[in-house]
Amino acid sequence: MQAYEEGEGTLEELAEQFRVSLSWAKKISARRSRTGEVDAPVWRHGPVSRVTPAVQEWIRRQIRAQPDVTLQELRERLEEAQQLRLSMGRMWLALRQLGLPLKKKRSMRRSGIASQRNNAAKPGEKP
Repeated sequence: MQAYEEGEGTLEELAEQFRVSLSWAKKISARRSRTGEVDAPVWRHGPVSRVTPAVQEWIRRQIRAQPDVTLQELRERLEEAQQLRLSMGRMWLALRQLGLPLKKKRSMRRSGIASQRNNAAKPGEKP
């Protein structure tokens, strides 16, 4: 592109001299006119993650303070404290990426109803 700007030939002549296609030379020339850069931009696939290093550190502190917090409770706290709403799946992935433990459900005593049902006499059986 420097040779073209210095008037050393047309794009066609310079493309042939440097053994590149004319379409590539035109594309580079257009990019330089548009952005001032010759190099192609670095491509990043997908959107930028909203789980920033600051959010990751916040999550770590929450888990350290209360290791048995559920995903749902953590999501609610994150939304309240950081104004960041994550899906359950994204929260799970964030914990996994950080190598943190995962608790899915609140610990509760089992209901006595299920065991009463299982112990009840079944039709046709003697009590």
